[in-house]
Amino acid sequence: MQIIITGGGGFLGQRLASTLLSSSVAFDDLLLVDLVEPAKPGPDARVRCQQTDLTETGAATALVTPQTGLIFHLAAIVSSHAEADFDLGWRVNLDVTRQLLEACRHTRPDIRFVFSSSVAVYGGALPALVTDTTVVTPQSSYGAQKAMGELLVNDYARKGFVDGRVVRLPTICVRPGRPNQAASSFVSSLIREPLAGEPAVCPVSPDLPLWLSSPDTVVQNLIHAATLPAASLGNWRTVNLPGIQVTVQQMLDALGRATNAETLARVRFEPNEAISRIVSSWPGAIDNSRALSLGFQVDHHFDDFIRQHRRATGSTPA
Repeated sequence: MQIIITGGGGFLGQRLASTLLSSSVAFDDLLLVDLVEPAKPGPDARVRCQQTDLTETGAATALVTPQTGLIFHLAAIVSSHAEADFDLGWRVNLDVTRQLLEACRHTRPDIRFVFSSSVAVYGGALPALVTDTTVVTPQSSYGAQKAMGELLVNDYARKGFVDGRVVRLPTICVRPGRPNQAASSFVSSLIREPLAGEPAVCPVSPDLPLWLSSPDTVVQNLIHAATLPAASLGNWRTVNLPGIQVTVQQMLDALGRATNAETLARVRFEPNEAISRIVSSWPGAIDNSRALSLGFQVDHHFDDFIRQHRRATGSTPA
């Protein structure tokens, strides 16, 4: 069986590929696809890396073959980028999703299609506790594009064109590397940069609640979504992945416990109305009960996020 990861050059695609190689998931071909050719995560002969612009005509059709059994569709234009470049956001976040679904439909209708969505599909006046079926009212182009992608996957699954699964990702923290154009990019920067001896800027209130998951937990949950029996998901194939509510101040308190005053002082507050408007429209608390009943995992304490990042980067206490 072939597994395809779109967005395979990104942090999440690379982490997912590495985890799959050491998992019990059976496959003989793992194809990582991205706009820039992905790095190969280790010497495993099952891995192939391919540079492909999925917005090009026919690219999705050429990608999917009768050997394809599972697709993790992670490729996306992130939130602030999609807000700034309206046309590109729709081409990548919606049009490519439809083209991949069509390729599956006409090649092999039983392909499992795991679509990574986002809590950005929510917005506006939300209930105190959001569930999988809370009405989505996104307040950004990115959120609207992800919401439409969710509906596409659910409808193609209803018609029997794919075996679709939609997972709404919490904000992932701590992401390695450098900041990107996601509105939530500052969340990882608040921990990652001070630990590396660099300054970090917080554009939102310290009281803002965030819905977070660690990288390791998100990757395990993506694999779990791919291996769940379709019948367990019922008629609605969309699941909010479990997360924990943490305020910005609680994140900084954890950083202080893990390090010292000098490290904590590297964070400064500079309000940014555009970022705050997007991020504060997302839910700060989501009901985990359905996801947990389906066997998905959840983190427990934000202090563990910092320890996980240090293990991954080999960093030592500041």
